[in-house]
Amino acid sequence: MTDRRTEFHTNEPAARREAALSVLAATGKTRGVALILHGGKAYSYEPVEGRHLSPLRMVTFARHLHRAGKDHGLAVWSLRNSVRGWNGPDRSALQDARWALQQISAQHPGVPVYLVGHSMGGLTAVSAADDPQVDAVVALAPWLSPETPASPLTGRKVLIAHGTGDHMTSPSQSLTFARRATGVAASMEYVSLRGAGHFMVRRGRLWHALATGFVMKAFAERTGLTHPAARSLAELLPGSSAEVTL
Repeated sequence: MTDRRTEFHTNEPAARREAALSVLAATGKTRGVALILHGGKAYSYEPVEGRHLSPLRMVTFARHLHRAGKDHGLAVWSLRNSVRGWNGPDRSALQDARWALQQISAQHPGVPVYLVGHSMGGLTAVSAADDPQVDAVVALAPWLSPETPASPLTGRKVLIAHGTGDHMTSPSQSLTFARRATGVAASMEYVSLRGAGHFMVRRGRLWHALATGFVMKAFAERTGLTHPAARSLAELLPGSSAEVTL
């Protein structure tokens, strides 16, 4: 695993922050890259550290996806944000994601990119989807609102998954956004996980299967490769614990 680092200067006086990327490389030629985006806070210029739960929570998602895709050319990059907050008009997490996408483009120009984000990272994934290399977006318990623009999802394949027991971000807002974005996205699928909360502990295996299955299906469609992890939602969802609604 390798780290690549840079700095951002926010409008906070004398502030100096770093974002970091960890890379799980593909076996052989890289044919696609999944970029993992973690959650955070509405406002905070506190630096993100590896011990924080938001980035730690996404480590298992990165490893699960890498196991499924590495031998087929999918690399998995994990972004650790410079600061913990979105920070209003600063949109700090989006700045970091834009930088990460630049690094991917520099190393792997033209390959499809798959954004997988949780909570604030889901908002970041939606907002960064207009990057020309992005092919698909997975937003897990995302922080979305009526002000979140749908236009970045134009032409993208999108999965939004939200637990009905989430009290941190709003499943109803996610569903409303999904319906609003349906007109611009290449495809839009919304999964409601009954009883699941914000931190993806309950139904943990299903959260992982949804993210990996959706990314691998989009990757297979883009590259023409076949893979057993590339599964439709109908194959992934047990009827008693989740439903697709739009």
